Amino acid sequence: MHDEQSHARIRVLRAADHRRMPWKNGGGETVEIAVFPPEADLAAFGWRISMATVASDGPFSVFAGIDRTLSIIEGEGMELDIAGRKPVVLTRASAPLPFPADAATSARLVSGTIVDLNVMTRRGQWTHQVEKRIVEGQHHLDAEGGVTMLLSLGNMRIEGGDHAEELGRLDCAVLEGVVLITSDMPAEAYLIRITAS
Repeated sequence: MHDEQSHARIRVLRAADHRRMPWKNGGGETVEIAVFPPEADLAAFGWRISMATVASDGPFSVFAGIDRTLSIIEGEGMELDIAGRKPVVLTRASAPLPFPADAATSARLVSGTIVDLNVMTRRGQWTHQVEKRIVEGQHHLDAEGGVTMLLSLGNMRIEGGDHAEELGRLDCAVLEGVVLITSDMPAEAYLIRITAS
């Protein structure tokens, strides 16, 4: 294990540095955590990870040819009405919800403003998985292949090789190789894996 850890790489995208921008349909604000290719706009990205503040009910922006996964990270949640599916209520306790970003979708807030985590990949080029984790104590994470990121909702430490980083709330670590994640208190995190299809 120590030999593998020596090849690990950790790059942290700090919450303070995330890029803020208006929604495609003008209905709110998005905080962009990471996008590929770097600096790509909404028409050209291969993948994109962002957080959105949703303060009112209404339709989602439609993204042709994109798959998305949505998770609630702040607030009481929202009811999603996705074309061709039964309405679903998404809360902070829910598992991340994958659905096509080109299906007509509207949201109704359960009780007040929410912040969601939004992972999007261009269909046919990239695929993604989003997993909610509770980190307590020490955990090894194997970040081999593709792009692996960990968005922290609390405080945790990540070590790989001779390198260590402290993560605070909404910091996102880009990981390669096998890393050790440590948290003294239970802390929520979202593990995002993106692979070329």
